[in-house]
Amino acid sequence: MGRYVIRRLLQFIPTVLGTMFLLHYMTSLAIQFSGNPVRAIFGDRTPPPALLQAVTDRLGYGDPCLEQKGNPCFGLFLDRVSGVFLHFDFGIDLRRQEVTDLVANAVPFTLKLLVIAIVFEAVVGIAAGVWAGLRGGSFADNLVKISTVFVISVPIFVLGIVVREFIGVKFGNILRDQEWIPDVVAYGFFSPGFKPDYPFASLLIPGMVLGAVALATTARLTRTSIMENIRADYVRTARAKGLANKRVIGVHTLRNSLIPVITYLGVDIGSAMAGAVVTETIFNVPGIGRLVTSAARDGESSVVIGVVTMLVLVVLLANLLVDLLYAVLDPRIRYE
Repeated sequence: MGRYVIRRLLQFIPTVLGTMFLLHYMTSLAIQFSGNPVRAIFGDRTPPPALLQAVTDRLGYGDPCLEQKGNPCFGLFLDRVSGVFLHFDFGIDLRRQEVTDLVANAVPFTLKLLVIAIVFEAVVGIAAGVWAGLRGGSFADNLVKISTVFVISVPIFVLGIVVREFIGVKFGNILRDQEWIPDVVAYGFFSPGFKPDYPFASLLIPGMVLGAVALATTARLTRTSIMENIRADYVRTARAKGLANKRVIGVHTLRNSLIPVITYLGVDIGSAMAGAVVTETIFNVPGIGRLVTSAARDGESSVVIGVVTMLVLVVLLANLLVDLLYAVLDPRIRYE
């Protein structure tokens, strides 16, 4: 197990470096074709050339390669890599704020959002899948299949806007007119956007929206896996030995059925982070997603590269954790 973990950790290096170079090259091309992003600081004013050059050099955009279209800027990339891995320095934005400070301020909001989404999709999705899988062909099974297909077919940005307008605004306004409704419910949970006064309650609906599509997929995966494993020989043997139905379902059937579900949930962490960009923008959550969106819009390459690099590390660690969970769910799986 230890050698397997070390080997996987070593595989992180080329993945992270490849991601960083791809982002570096794309942002360098954007600067080469669209011009110096430092000019945006001055707005409509035309700064003196000496001042513009001084600010450009100070913010790290003064490398001559950024004026040559198509140049991959290998020297600038090596400087960024050494800064990240040797000094944990991800650079600064156009306002001279450290990228690490920006991420530290935004991470708590995104982390809460992801936890809500993952718990919501795991608990409700697995429960719905087990409920449908044990009742194949029944009303419950058809209800889960139809509802999950409907949720999967709706893009997250459409679902987010619909939920915000009809639940956060219209239904929320009705609740806010009732004096007996607690403020944490009317102004927090049913708020159309993030409220600093209710930092957790106002994230519940955005988190559910973020986890809705994955919930539908989790339910269908669990349903299919349950229906497949419940007819397996080891389940029939367990029933023949006289084991209680709860033990047969809860220990033997469900445990093996969760392996593809756990795989999907681990991969979905990356998808959830991508969906957080849309969800945080719709519900005005000051998290990582909105930070990346504003940085890409303003052409702040250091922020984009720094944030995405951190997210890549999180996804890689999550996938490693999922692989290790296989051995917990199925004793037959061993890593040598």
